[in-house]
Amino acid sequence: MDDKKGLDKKERLLAALDQGMVMIHLDARRPGVLVPASLKSEAHLRLNLSYRFDPPDLTVGEWGVRCTLSFSGSRFTVAVPWSALFAIASHVTKEFWMYPDDMPPELLQQPASARPPQPVPVVPVAAERPRTFLREVPSVSAERTSEPTDVPPEGPKDEPPTPRRGHLRLVK
Repeated sequence: MDDKKGLDKKERLLAALDQGMVMIHLDARRPGVLVPASLKSEAHLRLNLSYRFDPPDLTVGEWGVRCTLSFSGSRFTVAVPWSALFAIASHVTKEFWMYPDDMPPELLQQPASARPPQPVPVVPVAAERPRTFLREVPSVSAERTSEPTDVPPEGPKDEPPTPRRGHLRLVK
């Protein structure tokens, strides 16, 4: 692998980690990759890395990435050489860097219809938006305008008003 490309991946990964959580995309079948045995045959393995995980041994160096991660509740030290890493995605900034030269051939050969569709935002045109109409709604006080205002409302005066329950509740 080209040292310049490895340096670019390193710089991008470190910059993205400074922002927050990062997902790395790798081919787990490549030489030098160390992952749990159940994931070793994955052509497209995704791993989340973050300083917030408080990793005791996260190392981003000239060779690649090393870190102890949790897989189904068990800790495992993974090792990913730069040649196996083909994409970096920042969860925070939504930036995505891809290195097509390092992608597995299976992913490059997938037809566009087999890939998950990307959502396309639909913005309605002003003419297509439903119009909002305002109308006056008579209030209770407006209906009582015909009644004299000096007469108190009927009802028991000795009983205090019943307290209303709040909308918040304590969960223990």
